[in-house]
This record gives sequence, structure tokens and C-alpha cells, in this order.
Amino acid sequence: MTGFTVDPWDPGYAAALAVEALSELGSTSAELVLDVERPAADWKPVTPGPEADPPRTLLVADGVRRIDARVWVHDPGSAMPVPGIAASYAAGIVRCGQDGADLAEIQVERTLISASPDTPEVRTGHALYRPSKAADSSFEELSLALQRQVTQLEVDLAVRHRSASDDLLLVDGPLRGRTHLPRTVGYIKTHHTAYLPSPQSAVVAALAPGQRTPVFLMGTSWRRHAWYVRLPVRSTAPWAGVARCEAGADLDPAQVVRLADALTLALPPLAGVDYKDPRAPQNLVPIGGLEKLLRHHLGDARLLYRALRSAARE
Repeated sequence: MTGFTVDPWDPGYAAALAVEALSELGSTSAELVLDVERPAADWKPVTPGPEADPPRTLLVADGVRRIDARVWVHDPGSAMPVPGIAASYAAGIVRCGQDGADLAEIQVERTLISASPDTPEVRTGHALYRPSKAADSSFEELSLALQRQVTQLEVDLAVRHRSASDDLLLVDGPLRGRTHLPRTVGYIKTHHTAYLPSPQSAVVAALAPGQRTPVFLMGTSWRRHAWYVRLPVRSTAPWAGVARCEAGADLDPAQVVRLADALTLALPPLAGVDYKDPRAPQNLVPIGGLEKLLRHHLGDARLLYRALRSAARE
């Protein structure tokens, strides 16, 4: 009888390990330095030693975005209107410590993005959309311009709440654009690309909950230190419960190893549980809760859409 394993993530979401990534194991175009922490031929799962300590305070930053309407900006210098988007976005910080977790701050912004230099400010009865310029009119560039604003808002909030020199900031998603922040780690839940060669990928598969891979250096369009960690999980699906973490490329290797150990100790108690979260365990409890709260703060999408249409007719 042919055996099979069910991926633990809800089928409404993409699999935690993309099929494309699974088929590319052993092949990568990324620049890799595998012997940052230990020789590549001597890779094995790492369990933080007794000298390692979790951070006393873990700040978790996340952001959400939503396109409220597709718009056309009437540019006096163009014969045709210029496409754009009206969008709402929000970012927040959760402070996790020995006494539990609390919400530090949430901030909501709205923007009207287009390639036109005459993109207007739009004030409706419910919201103010501030103008922002994109490099071109493609939807990809409009989306990237929106994501840059989300990332910048996360950075601004994080800088405002770094109250202690020994805290650790975890940002949901790749660290790109935030590598300058001290003691900051990017947290990636879904694996779209298999970066490691087959021998090192086998170490990822062999991780037990609460273990990590050795630290390595990775370069694609940008460079960063990285490691994989496995969270508590019941599933035996490929790479179940595995997340990738990223730290700045300019950090001293010993400093990155300390960060990796601290985070490997801090993450398991925060892991999502499958009966509450369809993306457990990688979708950490503070991230899942913050995402829901942020989306609520974006407001009613239908109300904002009607308000934008009314403002366009005035």
C-alpha cells in the first residue's frame, strides 16, 4: 500500500514548502558560505547549550496591507489617465517577555500610489489617502511601492520601541531593507526556494523541535546570514514546522551564533497550535494575533471603497 503524508497547513494556504522548492533540492543559484559556524562536511543539528539564554524581551513586528481600490489618475501631461492604487496598511509591535505578551503600538496609514507626479491627496468622509509616487505604472511596481511603505512603517515603530539594549526584534518576513537594525532577525514561514545543497538539506530534515542548523551566509540579490529552526510539530511532512531565520551579513559570526541560539530557545513557546491556526506552528501566536488585529484596524473595505468613489465624483 502506498503511504502518504498530509501537509499540516490548511489547504487554503500555500504549502509551507513549495513543490518547486522541493524539486530543486540540491540545486541553487544562491551564493553560499556554509562553513560560517562549522565545516560544511560536518553539519549536524545544533541544540543551544547551557550558556545560551533566550532574550528577556522579544519584540515582534508585523505589517499588513490591503488595496482598497484601483484608480486612474488624470495626469495633465499625459493623453491617458495613469493607473494607480488606493491602499490601506498598518504595522504593529508586540512585546513578549517573562510576564507574557502585550501590544506596544499599532499605526494605520493610507496612500494613493501612481507614477504621476500629480497624484492627488484624497480626503474622504472616512479616511485620508496621502499621495505617493511609483517608478512606473505596472501593477508590480505599484505593489512594490506599497510594500516599501509597509516595511518603512514597521522600521519606524521598531526604532521607537527598542527600549533595552538586550532586546531582540523579530520581523515577520525577509530582513531585506531592515538589516541596519541592531539585534534584528527576519522570520520566514514559507519556503519558495531550496537554497541548501542536498547534504545540508538533509540536516534540515533531521532537525528535532528546538534544534537549528548551523549558521551559513547566503547571497542572492542581497547578502545575509541564515539558519533553519524546527518548532514543535506533530506532522512528519517534509520540513514540517521548519522556519528560516535571517540576520545581517555584516555581523560577526559569533554574534550571529548567539542570536541563533537565543531565538531557537525563544521560538518554541510561541509556536502556533494547529487547532487554532491553519499555518501552525510556523505562524507564531504573537504574529497570528497581531495580523488579525491589524486587519481589523484597516477598517471596512466596502465602506472605504464607496467613500473613494464618492470622492472621485466630487
